[in-house]
Amino acid sequence: MDTSLLIVLAVAVLVVALAVFVWARGRGAEPAGPTAPVEAPARGLRAKLAKTRSAIGAGLGKLLGADTLDDAFWGDLEEALIAADVGVATATAVVQRVRERHPADGDEARRMLERALIDQLSGRDRAIRLDGSPAVVLVVGVNGTGKTTSIAKIAGLLGEGGKATVLGAADTFRAAADEQLRAWADRVGVDVVSGAAGADPASVAYDAYREAVDTGADAVIIDTAGRLHSKKNLMDELGKIARVLRREAGTIGEVLLVLDGTTGQNGIGQARSFTEAVGVTGIVLTKLDGTARGGVAIAVEQELGVPVKFIGVGEGLHDLVPFDPQAFVEALLEP
Repeated sequence: MDTSLLIVLAVAVLVVALAVFVWARGRGAEPAGPTAPVEAPARGLRAKLAKTRSAIGAGLGKLLGADTLDDAFWGDLEEALIAADVGVATATAVVQRVRERHPADGDEARRMLERALIDQLSGRDRAIRLDGSPAVVLVVGVNGTGKTTSIAKIAGLLGEGGKATVLGAADTFRAAADEQLRAWADRVGVDVVSGAAGADPASVAYDAYREAVDTGADAVIIDTAGRLHSKKNLMDELGKIARVLRREAGTIGEVLLVLDGTTGQNGIGQARSFTEAVGVTGIVLTKLDGTARGGVAIAVEQELGVPVKFIGVGEGLHDLVPFDPQAFVEALLEP
């Protein structure tokens, strides 16, 4: 082959190779398109708790820039916490604790307040207890708290942790209860055991437990009819369901009470009655994204000594989250 032709071919190959190299480097340097920022859990929770955050912020906003922490400052700080349904006793105690530490200004007072509230919530076991094989979780509450959807979401969380769950539709009086539970169960991929309309709820709970045993499930979660805590006959029925489950399983791992966060302090009376009837071991606090009373999470623990285990901050499947005191308090108070 002619030498000049070889030179031309060599140059052509070199040019093509150089062009490919430059193109590849350029591709590697270009962004692949807009990417969503990775948001820290506390920041995500902050957005979900916007109403309570705003309510507290309205009271704290003028305080945080204060240079002089006089009696009016401390009174306003206490009122801001009470307005968010933290509870009078808790608000008084934590404000007094912060005041005794003599913060230099409003911003330091806020940081001390944050620490004091976190300390109020510390030291409680918030893990869902799965005692027994299968473990039994009984879920109770009044009408309209979001009990049925919370049950399915808890089953979804257990499923993500590798735990197989059976749901028991022991709300046999509300016409749409079974269909609602099944619709949510389909979304999280769990089985439902139900009975005929008007069937004995305790018998449905029994059947669900036996199904969990026969299929080797890790847990059975029992939905119950919403009931007013003041109705003795309905609370007695709840007691019967609990007795049947304890007789079969030997123990109930959890009795979770679902409270509507929008009711604020009114939920504490409900919690007392259900605790007396069936021994509530944990609280599921729903609808916190839609209320300015989110401080009730703190109040219910302080007044009842029962830990909040989950909070509902939206209607989505993953909007029921394990309660993290530090993330919760930071979401409410940090600027």
